[in-house]
Amino acid sequence: MNNVDTLFELASALERQIDFDEVLRLITKQATNLLDAQTVLIMMMNPSTRETVKTIYKEEKEKSDGRYHAIQSYFSGWIIEKQSGFVASQIERDPRFNRKILTGVPLTSAMGVPFLANGMILGSMILMNKNEGKRFDEADYAFLKKFATIVSPFLRNAQELQRFFSSHLPASTLLKKYEGHGLIGKSKEFLELLASIEAAAKCDVRVLLEGGSGTGKEVIAKAIHRSSLRAAKPFVAVDCGAIPANLMESELFGHIKGSFTGATASRKGLVDEAEGGTLFMDEITNLSFDVQAKLLRVLQEGEIRPLGANEVHKIDVRIIAASSASLRQLVAEKQFREDLFYRLYVYPIVVPSLDERKGDVPLLANHFVKMYARQQQKAAEAFHEDLLEFLKRREWRGNIRELENVVVRLVTLTPPDAKLIDQQSLPPELRTEWDSMKRLGAKRLIRQPLKKILSEYEKGIIEKALKDCDWNQSAAARMLDISEHSMRYKIRSFKIVKPLE
Repeated sequence: MNNVDTLFELASALERQIDFDEVLRLITKQATNLLDAQTVLIMMMNPSTRETVKTIYKEEKEKSDGRYHAIQSYFSGWIIEKQSGFVASQIERDPRFNRKILTGVPLTSAMGVPFLANGMILGSMILMNKNEGKRFDEADYAFLKKFATIVSPFLRNAQELQRFFSSHLPASTLLKKYEGHGLIGKSKEFLELLASIEAAAKCDVRVLLEGGSGTGKEVIAKAIHRSSLRAAKPFVAVDCGAIPANLMESELFGHIKGSFTGATASRKGLVDEAEGGTLFMDEITNLSFDVQAKLLRVLQEGEIRPLGANEVHKIDVRIIAASSASLRQLVAEKQFREDLFYRLYVYPIVVPSLDERKGDVPLLANHFVKMYARQQQKAAEAFHEDLLEFLKRREWRGNIRELENVVVRLVTLTPPDAKLIDQQSLPPELRTEWDSMKRLGAKRLIRQPLKKILSEYEKGIIEKALKDCDWNQSAAARMLDISEHSMRYKIRSFKIVKPLE
């Protein structure tokens, strides 16, 4: 995929976005990937006050420390003062920059550009690398300048629109909307994911979902489709790892009668079945290189040739691809075509693991309890607090899918008339884990200061009283026989916040 195509794809993705945070996220993600940078910083300026109004860090490989923050700010100041960008292939020898600031920081190369609109600087972008194997050069800098020219108008538009309108749906509205699509949660990480899904639905470009197995990538793909202008058209899903390699080309692109042994009739492929709608390609890394090449042509030309056919025909399908492994890493290891990667990497969304959104475990677990209790015609409604805490603290390597499977087993092992599921329903392997976690928890508790133990216990009592009283502070105060003033003080002291509904 050449540089011009890459920038056109990015412009298409940005065209319909009015959410400033999402515009910045997408720009930063693409710059990191396209220029193989370890760290990218965008600093946006308020045109009237000339103060920074938005800063975003994107660190692909390592966390930086405060020294990098100072250097990034220094480079941004240099760009604004000089009204110009720069590339420093050997930053340690570059006479333009103060060596004292760079002392002791492992940095090999850096480059930066201003974002300009109507002759005014909107902000700047800094890219940095630490490895000797990747030093930015003049070709990288030339591409970065083109990149900035393309994205600058979108940054300005997003800023202008947000002066008059709120481009964010309220969190409660966003949660309610996507709960109807099967996406359950309320954590910060989950809300950020929903914001990306909402933004992706507004533009008709390819999406790449990267996240561990069981994180709900197909549910997300369906949500994007159903919230898009293609919602009335088909949504077709294919697991690229479940179809034998020798059948994949026929499955995707179809075949005509007699094209191979056993082809007794012509058959449409999945791409044609998704005409006008969305084709979700899960675990796309399983495609052979031959099929990758054919898919690349489909994406480039917007047409397919069924197996055995002499003619091609046009198609109009949105591709949402998914992978549980890093496509960028597989490209580096020569296990995936680089040109296809860039065709797919138009609107990237990283799906957080369940361990990264632990706060959503109780909500998901209780959701599954109610769903499967209805299916099994049981009375179960919720989990005992101790068991819920156990579920929240354990590791979920299989993510949401593993949690769902555990809940199904717990519902199955719970007596039909029990409304509350407790540890008695744990299967043997989870009972062992439960006992181990309880012992470890007790040891940790004993080592804590008495004041901290009592404080945490009191916080738990306050939170339970508020929940039992539907978060009515006056009612909770009466229940605990304390004054409303004391209740408000304790809520502030313990930083207790009512969860989003």
